[in-house]
This record gives sequence, C-alpha cells and structure tokens, in this order.
Amino acid sequence: MSDRPFWEWDGRGWPNAAASRFVRAAGFDWHVQRMGAGPSVLLLHGTGAATHSWRDALPLLAARADVLAVDLPGHGFSALPRSGRAGPPGSHMGLPGMAADLAALLAVEDMRPDIIIGHSAGAAIAIRMALDGTVSPRRIVSLNGALLPLGGMAGQIFSPMARMLVGLPFVPALVAWRAADRAVVQKLLADTGSTLDLQGLELYARLFRRPGHVAGTLAMMAAWDLPAFARDLPRLAAPLTLVSGLGDRTISPDTARRVRAMLPASHLVVWPGLGHLAHEENPQLLAKLIAELMVPA
Repeated sequence: MSDRPFWEWDGRGWPNAAASRFVRAAGFDWHVQRMGAGPSVLLLHGTGAATHSWRDALPLLAARADVLAVDLPGHGFSALPRSGRAGPPGSHMGLPGMAADLAALLAVEDMRPDIIIGHSAGAAIAIRMALDGTVSPRRIVSLNGALLPLGGMAGQIFSPMARMLVGLPFVPALVAWRAADRAVVQKLLADTGSTLDLQGLELYARLFRRPGHVAGTLAMMAAWDLPAFARDLPRLAAPLTLVSGLGDRTISPDTARRVRAMLPASHLVVWPGLGHLAHEENPQLLAKLIAELMVPA
C-alpha cells in the first residue's frame, strides 16, 4: 500500500465523499469535492490539512453556491508532484507554482470563482493567483491567513529547518509513527488554539499517520518564500476580507491587523473565542459571513 493516503482505505467515511472526484490537471491527480449551484466559491485549506477541514462548512455553503474544495498538491488524496520533494521555490510546491497548478485545475473544472476562501496558507495561494491574474474574484476571504513572514527567531529557522527535514527520508515516517498516538495529534491541534470534535481529531490523525501526507506538508513549508510574497501583497486589487480568530496560536491576530494597514481597502472581521481552525470550530459563522458577502453592495 502507498505511503500516501489511500482513498479505498483512508477515504472510508470521508466527509462529503459523495461529492468527491479525482481530476487530472497540471500533470498530476487531484482530489476535489464539488457541490451546490449558484455563485462559484473556491475553498483552499491550509498546510497539513485537506478537504476534511471544510466538512461542515461545505454543505452549508453549497446551499446557495457552487462550491469547489480541493486537496492541495501533496496533501490528503492529491498527488505529490514529482518535483515537489526537493521543494525549491520554483517547484510545484512553491507558492507561485502551486498557484499556477491550481489555475490549471480551475480550467479543467471550468470554474471562475466569484469568492475564494483560503485558510492559513490557502489564503496566500488565493492572493497569489489574483496577483498573477489567473483569477479575478469578487472577493477573497482570508481565514487566519499566513500572509506575512514569521517574526523573530522563528522566522529565521522555520523555512531552513523545513528544507533540512524534507531532505531526510526518515522524518515523515517518524512523524507518522508518532501520530499513531492520538494524544500527540490532539496536542498538536490544541496548540493552534482550537478545540475540535472527535471526528476532526480522527481525520487529522488519519492523514498524519501517512508518511506521504507528512512529506507533502514538509515540502510545502520548505518551498514557500513569504518575504517575497509580502513584498507583492500591496499590489492586490481584489477586495479582501481578513478574518482573525483572537484565540489563534499559530498565526498571530496581529498579522491580520498589519495586512489591513498595508491594504486600506481590505476589511477586518474579528472572531473572539476561536483559534486557528475557526472555520472547523464554528462553520455556521463562516457560512453566515459568506452569505452576507454574496449580497450585492
């Protein structure tokens, strides 16, 4: 059996599985979920997650929209592109490469998203696509977006360490072995400032028990160049809604405030009592926000 998540086994009981398909685009296979009708909405999860992170939000959004959720390259049931393991910034796993590959997927799906909702790293991908002109959404919604470089010592070691780890073949297997202990995964998620139900915990544990998913996560972390992205950020023309969970321990709420200062036309929404995985903790709140944004100004 593959070291990657295996749909015939790991996909058993996967949330919204009836909406799942596998699509060939940009030279590799993607796992996508699509449902609903109406304005088009694209959902982009964050590093280390997959479509399961939208498990409760997807049906709520699909009640009034045509919604496409994807597993990013190397995540969940989407393939890790061949050039992804080395993880240089120009690869499929770098931010510009991942944005270009997503544009190819949207062309295959014949979708021109009206709204893009990106969580954490997914928000950066959405903005990169808009900056590169491959999408022209009416609005981008950043949920605890990873849009600026980490500050201090963490910023100096995060990417170099990820690049080192991605080159060590035993690391994904070691992480997957540790993830067999549910308490380890529970602590990892709790450290984000969010509290998930047992289903959410089990789904993350299921993914992190697969070395291939861990390898995809590390490759993405190693390849990204957030300082370069931050320099381009002020050029964003698409309307941007910044959502910040005040309990987020992964991306400081100050990040959204700093981006708001860089982009005066952006709008900041604060969600008290929610952490980094706010959309999983309270999907109804996200659905309410998107319904409001769909109403013409």
